[in-house]
Amino acid sequence: MKLKSILIRIAFVIFSACALLHNREVKASANAPINGVWRGQMNGLPAVTLLVTDEGGSLVGGVLFYFQQRANENSPWTATPGLPEPILNPKFDGKTLTFQISHRRAHPPRTLNDPPMPFHLTLVGPDKAELLNEKEGPPLTLTRSEY
Repeated sequence: MKLKSILIRIAFVIFSACALLHNREVKASANAPINGVWRGQMNGLPAVTLLVTDEGGSLVGGVLFYFQQRANENSPWTATPGLPEPILNPKFDGKTLTFQISHRRAHPPRTLNDPPMPFHLTLVGPDKAELLNEKEGPPLTLTRSEY
């Protein structure tokens, strides 16, 4: 189980690094404010990592959610990465990125026929944004980094 978790993290880091290296070569575009790796935490642990990059004017990216749990009320929180998923139908209006995430693998088998989940990532300051799942709240603050 730990090996699978490590391999997933390594794959996501490699994908992120390649996309960001490519992104540095692309001239600034209207999508520049949203490009990058966005990270959010809950309970002092990773909750989500979102990669957004501009590929010739088209936005692409992926997201990795972490499952947080604790054995009992007195034990510390732990975070386990899920499987990375591509973002679907990304659109950026200069302030808000809207996109969808497949929900099929979230909690199988009951989610196998679920439609994609809609999300908004709204810029609230330099390298700060709020991620909101339209079906669940509240928003989670994300910070953009270079890697």
